[in-house]
Amino acid sequence: MKKVQEHHLREPIIPDLLMSPSDQGDGDLEMEYPAERGNWTGKLDFLLSCIGYCVGLGNVWRFPYRAYTNGGGAFLVPYFIMLAICGIPIFFMELSLGQFSSLGPLAVWKISPLFKGVGMGTILIVSLVAIYYNMIIAYVLFYLFASLTSNLPWEHCGNWWNTDLCLDHQVVKAGNAAIPFNITNTVSPSEEYWNRYVLHIQGSSGIGDPGRIRWNLCLCLLLSWVIVYLCILKGVKSSGKVVYITATFPYFILIMLLIRGVTLEGAWIGIKFYLTPQFDHLLSSKVWIEAALQIFYSLGVGFGGLLTFASYNTFHQNIYRDTFIVTLGNAITSILAGFAIFSVLGYMSQELGIPVNQVAKAGPGLAFVVYPQAMTMLPLSPLWSFLFFFMLLTLGLDSQFAFMETIVTAVTDEFPYYLRPKKAFFSAIICIAMYLMGLILTTEGGMYWLVLLDDYSAGFGLMVVVITTCLVVTRVYGMKRFCRDIHMMLGFQPGLYFKACWMFLSPAMMMALLVYNIVKYQPSEYGSYHFPYWAEVLGILMGLFSCLMIPAGMVVAVLREEGTLWERIQQASRPAMDWGPSLEENRTGMYVATLAGSQSPKPLMVHMRKYGGITSYENTAIEVDREIEEEEESMI
Repeated sequence: MKKVQEHHLREPIIPDLLMSPSDQGDGDLEMEYPAERGNWTGKLDFLLSCIGYCVGLGNVWRFPYRAYTNGGGAFLVPYFIMLAICGIPIFFMELSLGQFSSLGPLAVWKISPLFKGVGMGTILIVSLVAIYYNMIIAYVLFYLFASLTSNLPWEHCGNWWNTDLCLDHQVVKAGNAAIPFNITNTVSPSEEYWNRYVLHIQGSSGIGDPGRIRWNLCLCLLLSWVIVYLCILKGVKSSGKVVYITATFPYFILIMLLIRGVTLEGAWIGIKFYLTPQFDHLLSSKVWIEAALQIFYSLGVGFGGLLTFASYNTFHQNIYRDTFIVTLGNAITSILAGFAIFSVLGYMSQELGIPVNQVAKAGPGLAFVVYPQAMTMLPLSPLWSFLFFFMLLTLGLDSQFAFMETIVTAVTDEFPYYLRPKKAFFSAIICIAMYLMGLILTTEGGMYWLVLLDDYSAGFGLMVVVITTCLVVTRVYGMKRFCRDIHMMLGFQPGLYFKACWMFLSPAMMMALLVYNIVKYQPSEYGSYHFPYWAEVLGILMGLFSCLMIPAGMVVAVLREEGTLWERIQQASRPAMDWGPSLEENRTGMYVATLAGSQSPKPLMVHMRKYGGITSYENTAIEVDREIEEEEESMI
């Protein structure tokens, strides 16, 4: 008995005041805390996920076309300037917000609850994009399976889906040697395969007449959703491992296609077309706007994916370095993809005897008509076709992972006690619901709905969301406070370049983009089909609805406060009491003891007790504390 008492005397007693909730044992208190959010299993998981998210289908089918139509090599000048003004600063801002708070796109608005509607608008946009983006992956799967044959089905005419207008490229080539063909009113086998067999678009008279469901597309869409669900089943722990394949494999295939492309006869015709600089284009505002739009959509800013991925980082992850790796890597990939695409288009131009500008297309037309047709002209065409579509599949999947992780994380962070323990089940519900909503896209008129979603779901609404985020962080929350948060997290403050972009350059550029989009508004069309008035109104409402989430969120936030209207607005615009780093040991200065159940007056003491010393980050914490104290003294 005496020995037991002596043992108790020798054991150091930690006062309750210095104990964090994790030190207090398995008492009833533990029941008050939500399940662990989880983290990346390694730093490379985060980096590869960001690369996979940013490097997507747009790099292959949008950038090369935009470059050649907007001054060729000269387009790279506005492209990199816009990357510096808009891309890099907003990218870094999103990563900083996510990593600092460890919260998703909805809960992160504890930074200023008055603007929680911005998060709601983001989730609405991402949900609409995720529905049609997975349909594009379903098309890719369809072509991937169709490539598993000795002869590609879109290689020749003479199939049941072909019309009298169908003309084989081999016939064209033979005709060039003898009697010239007039190919202006003809259609390639690949175009008829896409429109008449894959889409079966002849079964629909327009967007108001969807026609029957295409069951082969329906099954491909189901498969794509199953793949996405299995990869996000355990959140970032599973998707973080899958991206080791989906983010790196496209580069191997892209290099193979590039090497094959530049060795083809006539490749230089396409590359010359792609890169010949036309500096007179730089005097046009359209080129600068196009460059900014390409940066905006290519990096995926405003969709919440970057913020979500960063929220699973450790508090001191070097996102400053990661920002430059991902943004510059994305730009280089776009340029490389242009070489791979246009070298093949140059070869195709020579084979068909027509100019490159009559061959080149953007969007689905490039991926499902032009490039597949080019593949039929190569030896071992099924192999090259399979590799091309496998590259598109991996490019599309990791972007889709990001969209789904954004939606699931946003909602589970709002209801952590109920949903985090059932995250896998909740993810399944979301995937099933989106699959059912996407069934309209598998009909004979589904392409019309896909074009409408593509044109309006992430148009001006997305720009409004990003502009509002930028203004709230810099004006409402405060630039000084935001920079201090980054200092606490990374050990240094952002430089003048980032501050100038956040305060003036980025918002001004995005406002110009928004105005340009409204002024230069053009109704949607697919080929020669023009959308009816009601479809245009529906599309505009899609974009407006995400914008209306912002004032709706403001009304809810104001109603929750007390006092006069002005007092309510002021209270709702201030950060919530529990805003700040998610772990108590990372909290300092104004963030001390603001976590629910917090016991420690100085998280620094928790650090010293846990790790037996002060690291460079604790020195930073001391510096930030001193800055705050000096500020408070000067105010007094």
